[in-house]
Amino acid sequence: MQLQRHIFLIGFMGVGKTSTSRQLSKKLKTEEIDTDAMIVQQEGKSISAIFEDSGEACFRDLETKLLDQIADRKPCIVSCGGGMAMRQTNVEKMKACGTVIFLTAEPETIYSHVKDSRERPLLNGNMNVAYIGELMGARTPKYQAAADISVATDGLNPEQVADIIIREISKVQECEG
Repeated sequence: MQLQRHIFLIGFMGVGKTSTSRQLSKKLKTEEIDTDAMIVQQEGKSISAIFEDSGEACFRDLETKLLDQIADRKPCIVSCGGGMAMRQTNVEKMKACGTVIFLTAEPETIYSHVKDSRERPLLNGNMNVAYIGELMGARTPKYQAAADISVATDGLNPEQVADIIIREISKVQECEG
């Protein structure tokens, strides 16, 4: 399958966006971009340091600028930071040049993926299932509103999730083609 538009993977931190994007990149033989990693590279400091030095709003501005850079590239797989879809302007930018895939998981699954991480500024001091569930509850309506396709990842490995996404994208492309 040849990608006609970008694929944007959105969802809560720890849901498997990065590992799924790697699998999609391999299977579709196309470039993969991790927005958090790209911001770290461009800014020369960690996300935690950006939050600490400049605040969350500055980081969100960097995400928005990055989407403009991505829009000009040939179609690729984009693994978005967990907060990317919280800004309506970001959602509009993603939808203008791609298909938005919302990866979901239960709070317990998320916790099992992030519990040993120190690179999750929004969870520092709140690394527990209850807080993750609360934050997910606040974000889920925005993720759902942004999504063209939703995929539940609980109990699946990244390769299985990638296969589901490829099937769904193929259906969308057939309808558009």
